Amino acid sequence: MPGLGGRGLWLGLAVAVAAAAAMAARLMGWWSPRADFRLFIPEELARYRGRPGDPGLYLALLGRVYDVSSGRRHYEPGAHYSGFAGRDASRAFVTGDYSEAGLVDDVSDLSFSEMLTLQNWLSFYEKNYKFMGRVIGRFYGEDGLPTPELTQAEAMMTKGLEANRQELIEKQRFPPCNAEWSFIRGSRFWCSQQSGGVSRDWIGVPRKLFKPGVKPHCVCVRTTGPPSDQLPENPTHRNRGDLDHPNLGEYPGCPPLAITCSVPL
Repeated sequence: MPGLGGRGLWLGLAVAVAAAAAMAARLMGWWSPRADFRLFIPEELARYRGRPGDPGLYLALLGRVYDVSSGRRHYEPGAHYSGFAGRDASRAFVTGDYSEAGLVDDVSDLSFSEMLTLQNWLSFYEKNYKFMGRVIGRFYGEDGLPTPELTQAEAMMTKGLEANRQELIEKQRFPPCNAEWSFIRGSRFWCSQQSGGVSRDWIGVPRKLFKPGVKPHCVCVRTTGPPSDQLPENPTHRNRGDLDHPNLGEYPGCPPLAITCSVPL
């Protein structure tokens, strides 16, 4: 994998932006008005629990109804996920609370990362089960159009995607160090071309990365070439890679360009 100095970082950014745009388009596709869906009221959906005499086995996620008959063994009465059948239990997909109090559709207080988990579940159902319609209530009105709560959920997912994109870019720029700890020797940090799970064509040196509200942690920093955030049209640089980034600090007692650093107790 090419290093992310200069052009490489901008390429990685472009790929991440494209992925985020594709996901945003998919979200809009899921929630845009359609003429070929059915509207359910909650009481009607409750009849679709896969019991003898029930008309089917459905569940809802963020107001979207799916026929999960092909996965009956997971959702039929007595199965592990039977509580999801016949209702919108969006919150439980994230919390794992399968009690009656937890099997609800209120996701208003979930975090960005939790909403991304919900989005992943939505992708799963879109891919594996047939979409049947929408539930009138929290996420869709009687006209079948999205409510403000669904718009808010979509915005949370979009922000979560952006946060993930920024985290990916930072991890490519500052991959986490390899680390080990010993009761006798203390901590040891070192860099390699695979440290932090990021394959690259450079090794780097250990540095502490400082971020507001987060405990400093060890990252590997590129030592040659232009800074990763340097614009392509500004080719002048000091050939120090990202060493001069203001949020980085050296480990006391470690040679500045050593790829291994020991921090005694």
